[in-house]
Amino acid sequence: MVRNIKAAYLMLSPTIIWLLAFLVVPVAMIAIISFTTNTGFGGILYEFSTEAYTLAFSSLYAQAIWQSLWWAGLATLSCVLIGYPFAYFIAHAGKWKNLLLLLVMIPFWTNLLIRLYSWIILMNNQGAINNLLIKLGIISEPITMLYTPFAVIIGLVYGFLPFMILPIYASIEQLNQSYLEAAEDLGANPVRTFFRVTLPLTFPGVLSGIVMTFVPAVSVFVVTDLLTGGRLLMIGNVIKDAFLVEMNWQLGSAISLLLMALVLISIVILMKFTSKNNETSSFM
Repeated sequence: MVRNIKAAYLMLSPTIIWLLAFLVVPVAMIAIISFTTNTGFGGILYEFSTEAYTLAFSSLYAQAIWQSLWWAGLATLSCVLIGYPFAYFIAHAGKWKNLLLLLVMIPFWTNLLIRLYSWIILMNNQGAINNLLIKLGIISEPITMLYTPFAVIIGLVYGFLPFMILPIYASIEQLNQSYLEAAEDLGANPVRTFFRVTLPLTFPGVLSGIVMTFVPAVSVFVVTDLLTGGRLLMIGNVIKDAFLVEMNWQLGSAISLLLMALVLISIVILMKFTSKNNETSSFM
């Protein structure tokens, strides 16, 4: 027994060392720096201070945080609404399944910056989308799409949609078809079968997709930098500017920790909510 425990720890030691070196230690350093005193120009005086948190809770930064949560939430919801039907279609595509999966993963082969630049060309006032709408007679003058929250949502959905499709596809692929057949034998129509059988059984994949989409979407800064020209800010932009422009490491560290806490709280609430729904549906 002791040998098995030692062997298990020995096998896990590379993972533990990796987590300690690249997760626990950096987060601990950020936490320590957030409570130090700023001496200006990136200077750190190791005297206890909560000035960074007082500044982080000011109206300017609080608005950026809630705006980021709102936009990331909308983008995640959009990814669910788009990704679930597409994942369901892929799972039942037969011989086209592998090709469709390849198409989903192809965007990972190209840097996100390059892909976002393509959206700048598409959504520009003289871009392909406006030109097409004008030629079709749908609009008479170009629609302003860049530099708006709409552009932010488009960029987030486009950048992180594959993170939603793949886990949902995996859940649908593993779904036991006998449950669907049993629902059909009991007289359930396709719509009722979907909402009472398919969706609850594949919800773990949806939850994984939500987490994998929401976490990077809430902290990304390149989308707003490129698609809004820095006119609209997410919390990732604020953190980047705090470290690189203002040289206020204490403020950047404090906002980073607050963002981590908000994301963790949001995930815990989501998991509690979904677990209660699953318990309720199991009794029905």
